[in-house]
Amino acid sequence: MDWQQKIEDYCIFLKIERGLSANSIESYTRDVKKLYYFILEFNIAKSPITIDKEEIQLFIYEIAKVVNPKTQARIISGLRSFFDYLIFEDYREDNPLDLIESPKTSRNLPDVLDDKEIEKLISHIDLSHPQGERNRAIIETIYGCGLRVSELINLQLSDLFFNEGYIRVLGKGNKYRFVPIHATTIRFINYYIFHYRNHMTPQNADVDTLFLNRRGKRLTRQMIFIILKELAAKSKLNKKIGPHTLRHSFATELLTNGADLRAIQQLLGHESITTTEIYVHLDKTHLQKVIENFHPRNLKDTAEEEE
Repeated sequence: MDWQQKIEDYCIFLKIERGLSANSIESYTRDVKKLYYFILEFNIAKSPITIDKEEIQLFIYEIAKVVNPKTQARIISGLRSFFDYLIFEDYREDNPLDLIESPKTSRNLPDVLDDKEIEKLISHIDLSHPQGERNRAIIETIYGCGLRVSELINLQLSDLFFNEGYIRVLGKGNKYRFVPIHATTIRFINYYIFHYRNHMTPQNADVDTLFLNRRGKRLTRQMIFIILKELAAKSKLNKKIGPHTLRHSFATELLTNGADLRAIQQLLGHESITTTEIYVHLDKTHLQKVIENFHPRNLKDTAEEEE
């Protein structure tokens, strides 16, 4: 059985052909490895080429005992992607997941913060602390530009095009996009750079990295979560707050104020518009206003009332 070799080949495919990051590759292959360990545990003499629907269903039946429907659906999706790869490379002619349905899952809408809640969060930053100005610039950047946490920690000084009003962001799939940046956000980033970062000694690998820890190294994802968790506790906001909360808030505020969904898609770096459409579900009052303001029936009724 050549499970390990096929998984290694799949990793190379995801890196070279799909351009995925190490974190994304780990996420894609984690569920395939679960299937592999299941095959070993139950002494099933099947390779990635010969395994069929029956063995896959047995695996899914076992994992359904210990994981929720959402995780189960994710595992099925990950396995389907792996077998699609095997078909693409002419190792298989069929995908054993094709006739296996994912469990129905409810879509949990993310918490969002309005502008006043964002200000309340920021107001609890201790600006007398050496990292205070950095933390304020971090929150302003995520909220002002709608960045993913990975995009924030990888932001470089050479990615700042403030004269043009843009920053360059390295998103998923190692794809760059240019995101407009507001003058307020520029002001906070510049203050952090000129009053704090310029007095630090970055590590060799992070000379160009924008946001640094006190040892001059790039911040970790976990550190951003810790910063926001502590601020959320201080501000007593009864919401689950993390970097993605600020990103969701950015998108929701844009939609609420009349931004086009396609424009929001580009700003967020979403591959598919369906990913962006979650924000439509967040604010149905906005949709109501769109109908009232732009549908020809309503426009006609308004005109008749004015007459």
